[in-house]
Amino acid sequence: MPTVRTTDSHGGGRRRGRRVATSLSEINVIPLVDVMLVMLIVFMVAAPMMQRGLDVNLPEARRADPIEVERLYVTVPLSFRTDGIVQVDDAAVPFDVLQERIGVEMDSRAERNVLLRGDGGITYDELMSVMDKLKEGGVEEVGLVVDFPNEP
Repeated sequence: MPTVRTTDSHGGGRRRGRRVATSLSEINVIPLVDVMLVMLIVFMVAAPMMQRGLDVNLPEARRADPIEVERLYVTVPLSFRTDGIVQVDDAAVPFDVLQERIGVEMDSRAERNVLLRGDGGITYDELMSVMDKLKEGGVEEVGLVVDFPNEP
Protein backbone atom coordinates (compact mmCIF):
# COMPACT_ATOMS: atom_id res chain seq x y z
CA MET A 1 0.00 0.00 0.00
CA PRO A 2 1.43 3.44 -0.83
CA THR A 3 2.39 5.98 1.79
CA VAL A 4 -0.34 8.42 2.71
CA ARG A 5 0.55 11.99 3.47
CA THR A 6 -1.79 14.30 5.18
CA THR A 7 -1.20 17.97 5.82
CA ASP A 8 -2.15 20.01 8.80
CA SER A 9 -3.53 23.43 7.98
CA HIS A 10 -2.33 25.61 10.85
CA GLY A 11 -2.04 28.72 8.79
CA GLY A 12 1.67 28.96 9.35
CA GLY A 13 4.14 29.62 6.57
CA ARG A 14 5.58 26.27 6.80
CA ARG A 15 3.57 23.20 6.05
CA ARG A 16 4.19 20.22 8.10
CA GLY A 17 2.80 16.96 7.01
CA ARG A 18 2.07 14.05 9.13
CA ARG A 19 3.33 10.92 7.54
CA VAL A 20 1.32 7.77 7.91
CA ALA A 21 3.07 4.67 6.65
CA THR A 22 1.81 1.14 6.59
CA SER A 23 4.16 -1.78 6.33
CA LEU A 24 3.76 -4.19 3.48
CA SER A 25 3.30 -7.56 5.15
CA GLU A 26 1.78 -9.46 2.23
CA ILE A 27 3.81 -11.70 -0.07
CA ASN A 28 3.08 -11.47 -3.76
CA VAL A 29 2.37 -15.12 -4.59
CA ILE A 30 1.92 -14.86 -8.34
CA PRO A 31 5.65 -14.64 -9.27
CA LEU A 32 6.36 -17.48 -6.83
CA VAL A 33 3.78 -19.70 -8.52
CA ASP A 34 5.16 -18.80 -11.96
CA VAL A 35 8.69 -19.75 -10.95
CA MET A 36 7.53 -23.01 -9.35
CA LEU A 37 5.56 -24.02 -12.47
CA VAL A 38 8.56 -23.37 -14.70
CA MET A 39 10.77 -25.43 -12.38
CA LEU A 40 8.21 -28.25 -12.35
CA ILE A 41 8.16 -28.37 -16.16
CA VAL A 42 11.97 -28.33 -16.32
CA PHE A 43 12.25 -31.25 -13.90
CA MET A 44 9.50 -33.21 -15.64
CA VAL A 45 11.35 -32.90 -18.94
CA ALA A 46 14.82 -33.52 -17.50
CA ALA A 47 14.01 -36.47 -15.19
CA PRO A 48 13.47 -39.12 -17.91
CA MET A 49 16.73 -38.09 -19.58
CA MET A 50 18.71 -38.74 -16.41
CA GLN A 51 17.60 -42.36 -16.09
CA ARG A 52 19.94 -44.85 -17.69
CA GLY A 53 21.16 -48.33 -17.00
CA LEU A 54 24.37 -49.19 -15.26
CA ASP A 55 27.12 -51.31 -16.75
CA VAL A 56 27.73 -54.11 -14.28
CA ASN A 57 30.21 -56.95 -14.52
CA LEU A 58 28.53 -59.78 -12.67
CA PRO A 59 30.69 -62.23 -10.76
CA GLU A 60 30.84 -65.86 -11.78
CA ALA A 61 29.48 -68.42 -9.35
CA ARG A 62 31.26 -71.75 -9.38
CA ARG A 63 28.95 -73.47 -6.95
CA ALA A 64 25.60 -72.05 -8.07
CA ASP A 65 22.52 -74.21 -7.83
CA PRO A 66 21.17 -75.20 -11.23
CA ILE A 67 17.80 -73.89 -12.28
CA GLU A 68 15.29 -76.61 -11.63
CA VAL A 69 12.49 -75.18 -13.72
CA GLU A 70 12.61 -76.41 -17.29
CA ARG A 71 12.26 -73.53 -19.66
CA LEU A 72 9.81 -73.54 -22.53
CA TYR A 73 11.34 -72.46 -25.84
CA VAL A 74 9.27 -71.26 -28.79
CA THR A 75 11.23 -71.05 -32.03
CA VAL A 76 10.08 -69.11 -35.09
CA PRO A 77 12.00 -70.44 -38.13
CA LEU A 78 12.37 -68.64 -41.44
CA SER A 79 9.91 -71.11 -42.99
CA PHE A 80 7.19 -69.59 -40.76
CA ARG A 81 6.32 -67.19 -43.59
CA THR A 82 5.28 -69.97 -45.92
CA ASP A 83 3.97 -72.78 -43.74
CA GLY A 84 2.96 -70.92 -40.52
CA ILE A 85 4.54 -73.50 -38.22
CA VAL A 86 6.47 -72.68 -35.04
CA GLN A 87 8.42 -75.01 -32.76
CA VAL A 88 7.31 -75.37 -29.14
CA ASP A 89 10.31 -77.10 -27.58
CA ASP A 90 10.73 -79.92 -30.13
CA ALA A 91 7.16 -80.17 -31.42
CA ALA A 92 5.97 -78.45 -34.59
CA VAL A 93 2.80 -76.45 -33.89
CA PRO A 94 0.69 -74.60 -36.47
CA PHE A 95 0.22 -70.89 -35.75
CA ASP A 96 -3.58 -71.28 -35.59
CA VAL A 97 -3.43 -73.63 -32.57
CA LEU A 98 -0.47 -72.00 -30.82
CA GLN A 99 -2.69 -70.24 -28.29
CA GLU A 100 -4.37 -73.49 -27.19
CA ARG A 101 -1.09 -75.40 -27.05
CA ILE A 102 0.58 -72.72 -24.94
CA GLY A 103 -2.48 -72.56 -22.69
CA VAL A 104 -2.17 -76.30 -21.99
CA GLU A 105 1.56 -75.93 -21.31
CA MET A 106 1.04 -72.96 -18.96
CA ASP A 107 -1.59 -74.80 -16.89
CA SER A 108 0.98 -77.36 -15.78
CA ARG A 109 3.73 -74.83 -14.94
CA ALA A 110 4.25 -72.65 -11.89
CA GLU A 111 6.13 -69.98 -13.84
CA ARG A 112 4.40 -68.61 -16.91
CA ASN A 113 7.57 -67.58 -18.75
CA VAL A 114 8.54 -68.45 -22.32
CA LEU A 115 11.80 -67.90 -24.19
CA LEU A 116 11.23 -66.90 -27.81
CA ARG A 117 13.84 -67.60 -30.47
CA GLY A 118 13.38 -66.03 -33.87
CA ASP A 119 15.37 -66.48 -37.06
CA GLY A 120 17.30 -63.40 -38.19
CA GLY A 121 15.24 -63.21 -41.39
CA ILE A 122 11.91 -63.00 -39.56
CA THR A 123 10.31 -59.57 -39.61
CA TYR A 124 9.33 -57.71 -36.50
CA ASP A 125 5.65 -57.98 -37.46
CA GLU A 126 5.83 -61.78 -37.66
CA LEU A 127 7.61 -62.00 -34.32
CA MET A 128 5.05 -59.72 -32.69
CA SER A 129 2.16 -61.82 -33.99
CA VAL A 130 3.71 -64.89 -32.34
CA MET A 131 4.22 -62.91 -29.12
CA ASP A 132 0.55 -61.85 -29.18
CA LYS A 133 -0.55 -65.48 -29.49
CA LEU A 134 1.70 -66.41 -26.57
CA LYS A 135 0.21 -63.66 -24.40
CA GLU A 136 -3.31 -64.77 -25.35
CA GLY A 137 -2.35 -68.30 -24.29
CA GLY A 138 -1.54 -67.18 -20.75
CA VAL A 139 2.16 -66.34 -20.90
CA GLU A 140 3.10 -63.57 -18.46
CA GLU A 141 6.67 -62.87 -19.60
CA VAL A 142 8.28 -63.45 -22.98
CA GLY A 143 12.08 -63.46 -23.09
CA LEU A 144 13.93 -63.03 -26.38
CA VAL A 145 16.91 -65.30 -27.00
CA VAL A 146 19.79 -63.72 -28.92
CA ASP A 147 23.32 -64.74 -29.82
CA PHE A 148 26.18 -62.43 -29.02
CA PRO A 149 28.89 -62.05 -31.63
CA ASN A 150 32.08 -64.02 -31.04
CA GLU A 151 34.87 -61.78 -29.91
CA PRO A 152 38.36 -62.67 -31.15
